[in-house]
Amino acid sequence: MDIVRVIDELVCTRRVPGLGQASLRVVRSAQGVMSVATDPVGVPVGKWVFATTGTAARLAMPDKGCLTDLTICGILDQWDETPPPADGGGSGQHTAATGAAVSKG
Repeated sequence: MDIVRVIDELVCTRRVPGLGQASLRVVRSAQGVMSVATDPVGVPVGKWVFATTGTAARLAMPDKGCLTDLTICGILDQWDETPPPADGGGSGQHTAATGAAVSKG
């Protein structure tokens, strides 16, 4: 799974049948790579989320036949995109949508 930020909604009225009516979001990784993800969660722009790829992305959709290879799985309640110190100091943990601690590396 990857942590990415939703930077915009993507409106696409003409699409292949395999996408159905899936909501689409433009996301950006911490490295600046932009991608398009399906969004079964309903994430607002600006939120940090965790997303899955490959077969897991299809299985995360309500319609398991959806043609996607990147799906948003949850909204992070808190996330600081600052990388942990190189010396390994600090906990490097953040609170995820489930309330559990998530390691940054």
